[in-house]
Amino acid sequence: MSQKVKEKLAKLFSLEDKVILLTGAAGGIGSELAKGLAEIGADMALCDRDETGLAAVKAEIAAQGDSAECFSLDLLKMDSIKQCVQAVVEKFGKIDVLINCAGINKRDGCLDADEETYDRIMGVNLKGAFFLSQEVAKQMMAVKTGSIINVASYNAVMMLGGCGVYGASKSGVAAMMRAQAIEWAQYGIRSNALAPGHISTPLTAPLWNDPERSSFLLQRIAMERSGTPQDLLGMVILLASDASAYMSGQLYVVDGGCLAGGKPWHYDTKY
Repeated sequence: MSQKVKEKLAKLFSLEDKVILLTGAAGGIGSELAKGLAEIGADMALCDRDETGLAAVKAEIAAQGDSAECFSLDLLKMDSIKQCVQAVVEKFGKIDVLINCAGINKRDGCLDADEETYDRIMGVNLKGAFFLSQEVAKQMMAVKTGSIINVASYNAVMMLGGCGVYGASKSGVAAMMRAQAIEWAQYGIRSNALAPGHISTPLTAPLWNDPERSSFLLQRIAMERSGTPQDLLGMVILLASDASAYMSGQLYVVDGGCLAGGKPWHYDTKY
């Protein structure tokens, strides 16, 4: 690769000197994004209520020769949200990118979910993301620039049984993203959402370990495999970098061809 090409790619996609606040950083997807983003130069603010998990991710990032800082965050508590944002700004002086990655689920049917389950899922996935975005946007407004990446889900556009509350929360995330995009563009803030397909993580392990359910999923994925957290990294880099400077208000699906129609039925072809 020529030096000219390297410089052009670096200018478009570099995350050096960008401060990224990542929620759910101790989770299956969040931890892999944290390591990948740190590896290409981002200053990572790792946020989660699982402080032991955060310390482990920070150690992995250090082992690859990069650095990150950990911040305690409970998305169910408004004081924790405000204190976390303040601590990140005090440490780094700014927040260039917010990734609302934290999410929880309990697979109950619409007739089975109780109020406690509903409130907790909505509280973390939607309410917490809403008010954290609000706090971070106030910081971004001051410098007239910023990118917010909201992690939605396949269940924001399609549905699996037993995911009614989770799907409603992630549909809300997609709607929230569009509202952020149109209201905050005047302040130089972009907002987009990532919709992962069927990704293999500790959260989805019960699905992939179940022969019937894993077969059901694989039949609906054109690439015939589960996704990995690493499969999401490229889109996150794009949305976090200056390469997406004119991209806002969109839901980007990364699903191995699932929503496109999955595996086709048999058809005649000489190949």
